[in-house]
Parts: sequence; structure tokens; C-alpha cells
Amino acid sequence: MTSPASPRTSPASLATGQRSLGDPSVRFPLWPPLTGGCPVTSTDSVSYPVEVDYAYDKVPADLFTAAPGRPRGHERWAPLLPPLRAPGLGEGGTPLVPLGDGLWIKDESRNPTWSHKDRINRVTVSAAAGAGAEGVVVASSGNHGASAAAYAARAGLRCVVICSAGTPPAVDAFLRAYGAVVLQVPEDARWPLLRRIVERFGYHPVSNVTPTHTGHAFGPEGYKTLAYEIYAELGVPAAVFVPTGYGELLFGVWKGFAELAALGLAERVPRLYSCEPGAGGPLAAAVREGVPAARVPVGETAAYAIDCAVGGYRGVVALRESGGRALLVSDPQMAAARAELARAGLWAELSAAAGLAGYRQLGEEVADGPVVCVSTSSGFKDRDLLEAGGSVVVDPEDWAEVERRVGRG
Repeated sequence: MTSPASPRTSPASLATGQRSLGDPSVRFPLWPPLTGGCPVTSTDSVSYPVEVDYAYDKVPADLFTAAPGRPRGHERWAPLLPPLRAPGLGEGGTPLVPLGDGLWIKDESRNPTWSHKDRINRVTVSAAAGAGAEGVVVASSGNHGASAAAYAARAGLRCVVICSAGTPPAVDAFLRAYGAVVLQVPEDARWPLLRRIVERFGYHPVSNVTPTHTGHAFGPEGYKTLAYEIYAELGVPAAVFVPTGYGELLFGVWKGFAELAALGLAERVPRLYSCEPGAGGPLAAAVREGVPAARVPVGETAAYAIDCAVGGYRGVVALRESGGRALLVSDPQMAAARAELARAGLWAELSAAAGLAGYRQLGEEVADGPVVCVSTSSGFKDRDLLEAGGSVVVDPEDWAEVERRVGRG
């Protein structure tokens, strides 16, 4: 009988262990997942994440070959993911939508809970199941909490979501539908409470627990699949623009392309551009100051999903290794990008439009090949949704008014 703390590795996964990003020579077994970062290389001021390593020499030769009957979701890429010990919901497989002139939108709103977070939560909830945890706990007022609640429900695990005031109505409805325990507390109290729940109840944390961001050890591995999908459909683009909060999605996209290059399938890694709200920008600050991670004050912004005060080393690695750049985008720039996406039939939340806003900020500077902008989430999760003006009641007999509104009067 295998103990919960050291479950048998799924034969489909080629994961071999965990490795510190602070010092790649520092390695750990695959189980248990190191949810508090690297215990050897981290310091009081910097929490270094760990990443998952694989037996790359055993990757099936046809893994990236399109073929009828391939499984959908993370199962398609299982050899290069941590063991999938919890059932999926068909995450991934989102479309690349052309916007013209070599620009493509990777529309992550097509995931099961309408955001990119489904890619990470399939993996983190699997880690919780593999570690024998009774439930998961997450500090989130948005996409991450909604997604974690869905995957926990699917796996038969309890879920506690710690949120702050102002949770969007759609997210609140998600959480209640999935049966999550929702604890609304002051924003600064969220992470201390999360750590206490982990210590007292043994719940598995699927969001950050460290002073500078490390996140879950297995989490960004789920984001790699986004890079695999782009490669399978488009090859290697010139650049990828990524809405960025803590930098986990950015790192996952980089690692996916880096693996493709290491396997001899891709000739290079695209340049990555992190796109943070100008009201904050801890990753941009870390790059500017030449440090592993930074903390910044955050001003007013409606991009609540990515308005982070603290960053992490993963984002620094992704920008450095890809030759990319940290961008800051304003709320008006994101609003303009969101409107542009809507005119193309894509409804994105403000934060999700940060990638396109960053690309429009640079313009032709990166136009030496196809460019992909990741759009991370559906617009119905925006906080200002219910504050926006609704439809206007019109008298159908008042044809002059109808003509005026239709635009022909």
C-alpha cells in the first residue's frame, strides 16, 4: 500500500523530481510537492521557486504529432506533466484566433471555467489528491478561486477560498455553485489565514504561501501546454505577449517552448513580453533593479486580476532566458485593447486584454514574424460588469429614435 505522502507515480508521467530555480543543482524528490519554495536556496528576503524535472530522453517521439484519437485536455501532454491524479474537465485546446497582419489571439476564455487558470488547477488539485489531502485552500477573489473550486469539486475534495471584498458577482456565483467554503476577509489577512488553515487542517495550498511569490511547485507545468498548443498550430512565433501578475503563466509559456527547443523540435524560443498594470508592476521593477523579485506599491487600477504588489523569480527567468522585456500598460490602454477584442467577437476581461495592450504599445517593433497575444479570461468576470450601462428601452413605434440608434437617422 503506497502512503499518501509518497504516491506511486503515474506511468504516463515522466516527472522525476523537483529542482530549485535558485540553484538548479539543488534537487528534491517529486513527492511531496514543495509548496513553500526551495528550503535550501530561499532566504528571508527571496523565496526561490522549484520546478519539475523530467526524463526528457524518454519523451515519445510522436507526442507532438497530430493524430486522430488523441486525448483532449492535459492527458494529451501527460508525459511532460506531473502525475494527473485528479480528473480533468477538458482544459486546454483553446483556439488561436487571427486578428490580421500576423497577429493571433490565444483565447483562454474557452477553458471550462472561462480562464487560463484551469490549466494550472488541473495540476495543483492533482497534487493535492496525490498527497492525500482532504481539501485545497486558495487565496483569490477571481479566476484562480473559481477554477480551484471547480477542479476540487470534480476530484471530490473540499475547497476553501479566501477572498476580499469586491469579488465579482460571476465569481461569487461560481464558488457557491461548486460548494466551496468562502471566507471573506480584509485583503492583507488573506495569506496569513491561508497559512493557518494549511497548518491546522492539512489542506493543500494551491496559491502562494511565501513572502515573495513562488506559487505551487507543480502549477506552472500546467501552463506549458499553452506553448505546446501554439507550437502545434503555428510553429514558433516571433513573440508572445502575456498578461502578467505573479509571472507563473509567463514562466510556463517560456518553459514549454524551452522544452520544445531542448527536444530538438523548435529552432528557438520566442521573445516573451510581460504586460503588467502600470499602477504596480513588480516584475518590471525586479528587471529594472536587477533583483530576483521585488515588492511595489499598487495604485488604482481596474485590472484586479493582475494588480500584484509582489513578484517572483519565475518571471525574471522567463524574460531573461527568452530575451524578452517587461512592459507596463495603463488602464486606458487595456480598455482600448478590450474594445478591439470585442469588435473581433472576443469578450475579454480588462486584465485579459493586457497582452494585446502591450503589443499595441510596441507596434511594428516586434513584427518580424507571427505574434501571439494571450487573452486570459472572459469579460463576464470583470468587477465593473454590473456598473456598465444596460440596454435602453425604446418605443418600437418611435421610428425616428430607432433610426437614430441604428445609425441611419
